Amino acid sequence: MIRLTVRLLLFVLFLGFTALVAVAVSLTEWCLRRPLDRTPYARFCFAGAGRCLGFRLRHRGEPAEAPALFVSNHISWSDIPVLGGLAPLRFLSKAEVGRWPVIGWLAHQAGTLFIQRGRGKAGQSREEIARTLNAGQSVLVFPEGTTTAGLTVLPFHGRLLKAAVESGRPLQPISIGYLRNGLPDHLAPFIGDDDFHTHLLRMLRQPAVEVAVIYHPPVTVSQDSDIETVAAQLQQTVADGLHQIHQAGGLQASGQAGAAGSAMMP
Repeated sequence: MIRLTVRLLLFVLFLGFTALVAVAVSLTEWCLRRPLDRTPYARFCFAGAGRCLGFRLRHRGEPAEAPALFVSNHISWSDIPVLGGLAPLRFLSKAEVGRWPVIGWLAHQAGTLFIQRGRGKAGQSREEIARTLNAGQSVLVFPEGTTTAGLTVLPFHGRLLKAAVESGRPLQPISIGYLRNGLPDHLAPFIGDDDFHTHLLRMLRQPAVEVAVIYHPPVTVSQDSDIETVAAQLQQTVADGLHQIHQAGGLQASGQAGAAGSAMMP
């Protein structure tokens, strides 16, 4: 109960601080009569939220410095503060998140791109991602389309990945895994009929979870690439990274450089 109380208090206080930052940025935009790049502020807030939640974060490799379309496996809502705290970027999220109390408002303030389910909506989202990339901002998508138990990586949907081709930006695969005592954590996955509040309290009650992130080398996709083949190759890269995380029981050192350079996908 002491752990839960302290973490929950810190988290609520930080949410309040984040709200003040969002209001300050909005007022600045109103005074300047132009929108600001909110990704640096969002990164600061995401990183702070991760600390309040007690994540022990280790990562290997580095995110691309130039705008890129990041693709990652998806385990929990907590993927967002973890990955958002490591690099300035905008997320693509399901529209339902935008209607969550407090969290939804903050997601809007962070510049999250929301996807509506239904026929034809993926094309609109792809165009919005391409515009964001062309404007010089990185975007992260979860091509599995849903969360998993964190043991495997589901097939990647390729439709949204075409935004990288249309904008001429690289794709960078990311593997994320949660561990407790060196084993895959069964508390972190946000699946089934879980609701946000219950899941948050369950995680806050427990000792800190280790979160391991691997940034794989960026890949360049040509105009004549078969996007489904590209999606399958990216999925395999991310799955291999998740396997490495589980086999090693986490990452041994934070901020270790990964393989340098980039690859070209046919």
